[in-house]
Amino acid sequence: MMLIGIVFAHSCVDGRRFDNLIAGKETGEGREMRKLINRKKGHEKKIVRGFNVLEDECIWMKAGVVNFRKCDNNFDCSSCPFDKGMRKAMGIGKNLKTEQAAPAWVEFLQNKYYGASRPCRHALTGRIDAPKICAMNYECYHCSFDQMLDEMDISRALESPRYTSASGYQMADGYYYHMGHSWSRFEHGGRIRVGADDFLVKVFGSAKSLNLPPLGEKMQQNKVGWVFARNGHEAAVLSPITGTVLAVNHKVRKHPEIIHEDPYNTGWLFILEPVMSRRNLKGLYYGQESVQWMEEESRRLLTLMGPEYKDLAATGAEPVSDVYGSFPEIGWDVLVEVFLRTGRK
Repeated sequence: MMLIGIVFAHSCVDGRRFDNLIAGKETGEGREMRKLINRKKGHEKKIVRGFNVLEDECIWMKAGVVNFRKCDNNFDCSSCPFDKGMRKAMGIGKNLKTEQAAPAWVEFLQNKYYGASRPCRHALTGRIDAPKICAMNYECYHCSFDQMLDEMDISRALESPRYTSASGYQMADGYYYHMGHSWSRFEHGGRIRVGADDFLVKVFGSAKSLNLPPLGEKMQQNKVGWVFARNGHEAAVLSPITGTVLAVNHKVRKHPEIIHEDPYNTGWLFILEPVMSRRNLKGLYYGQESVQWMEEESRRLLTLMGPEYKDLAATGAEPVSDVYGSFPEIGWDVLVEVFLRTGRK
C-alpha cells in the first residue's frame, strides 16, 4: 500500500528503514506512519487554532523531514500526537518519556544545519519575522532569547481581535468559548489566555471584586476556576481549560471594572500552561458553532426576563448592559445556575 503525502529525507537515521517507507512497503513502521497521515471525518474539530498564528507549516516540514504537514497543535510540540507518533515510528527517544525528551525534530535540525546557517526555531515557525541564528544548538530550555519571548508574550499589550455579533453580544473571532461563559485564546507555543465573555459581563454587570487563582494553581476543565462578587453576591465561574496558572492579570484584580469595559483584550484574567490542549477542545465552542450557542443563550435569557422580551432578539435591539441591575427580580442565584452552571456559591 503506497504512503501518500509524506516522504522522508534520505539523511534520516537508518536509511534502509526509510527507503522501505519511501518505496511504499507495508512495514510495521509504515503502518504507523500511515495512521499519522490519514485524515478521518471530524478531524477539523481536533485542530488547535492559535489566535493570529499565521504560519502553519509543521516544524517537521520546516526541518525537511516530511514533504508536507500543517501544524494543527499551535506549535506545542510537547503535547502533539503527530510528534509523538513520529518519534515512535522512527525509534527516537524510546527510553524517554515524552515530557522529558526534546521534540524529535530537534535532532534533525541539529544534523541539517551547522554554525551560522542554523536558523532559530522561532524564525522557522513564524513567531518572529526577522531572521535569527540559533546559538544554543536547539536546546531552547536554557536559551535566554526563548525565555524572553515567553515573558514578552505574557506581559505585552494584546492585539485587539475582530468581533462577530451574536444577538447583540460581541464574540472575539479566533477565540474558543466555554458553556460557563469564559473564553480561551490559544497562543503561540500552546499557552492559553483565559477571560470572561461579553454575555457574562452584561448579565451580571460590573464586578466589585475578583478572586483569581494564584500562580502555580492546577486548574481543571469544568471545575470552579475563579469567583467574582457584586453587592454581597458571589458567583463561581468554571475553568474552560485544564492546566497550570502561569500568569495573572493583576491590573484586573485591582480594577475589575476593566472586564466589563474590555472583556476580550485588556480584561483577560490569567494564562495557563495546558495539559494536552487538544483534549480540552471537546468542551469548547468555536467559530459558527459558538455564535449559534450564544444566540441560544440569549433566547434563554430573554425568556427569563419575561414574555414581553422573548422576541426581542429578532428586532436587532442591543442587549441590556446590566441585566441583574435592571431585572433583579430574576434572581442572582438563578442567573448563576442557568448560565454559569455552578449553582449558588
